[in-house]
Amino acid sequence: MATGSIRGIVKDVIIIAVCVAVIWIGLTAYFGAQNPFYVVSSGSMYPELAKHDIIVISGHMPFEDVKIGDIIVFDRPKDHDKVIVHRVVAVVDDDPLTLRTKGDNNQNSMVGTDYPITKDEYIGTVVHIIPQVGFITKILQPPINYIIIAVIIGIMVIRHLYRKEKKELLDHMDQVNPESSMNDYNEFQSNEKIDQSTKDFDSIYSAQEKKSTDKLDEKNTKSGDIPEFFLDKEKDSEENK
Repeated sequence: MATGSIRGIVKDVIIIAVCVAVIWIGLTAYFGAQNPFYVVSSGSMYPELAKHDIIVISGHMPFEDVKIGDIIVFDRPKDHDKVIVHRVVAVVDDDPLTLRTKGDNNQNSMVGTDYPITKDEYIGTVVHIIPQVGFITKILQPPINYIIIAVIIGIMVIRHLYRKEKKELLDHMDQVNPESSMNDYNEFQSNEKIDQSTKDFDSIYSAQEKKSTDKLDEKNTKSGDIPEFFLDKEKDSEENK
């Protein structure tokens, strides 16, 4: 692959990466969380939250301001190996503040999962719910996501190669046949002049033919009038006699 094509592809990848990074940094700053988007992976909060719903959280709400009834996202207290989204159902302790949660679809709170929730486990409070959009992440699991990335890169490569080949072809035509375009232009001009001359000749010929036709008609008209004149004269002579 040509060096120019590689540079163009790298440039496009860098532009896309920078745009994504800027957007992501803006979103994290706006919502106050390192990851403001989560996909619901279980039915523990059904019907409030369904599987494959996307939740948007805000980290700007301090842990101290969380109230009973809020839906929060937190690391599982047991070993912080999983992110949980449940509803706050009780305050276990005030110093330090400790909360207990429960899934709306669960019978009871589970030790090590729903409590004790402290500031160390707290990630953010749910502020928005986007229904079922998270199903896309299910579709885009490996190897589908890798295939899509490969297709995108392939399209970029083909686009750059096409542009390069088109440019090289045009440059080659200009270098190899610099007079070809001029000859074609001159030939076109000559043909156009011939066509114009033919049109002018046809116009002159038509005008002359029309003029000759008019004269002939005039002559025929006059020839037709002479016998009638003499006939009238002869008729008058006979009457006088």
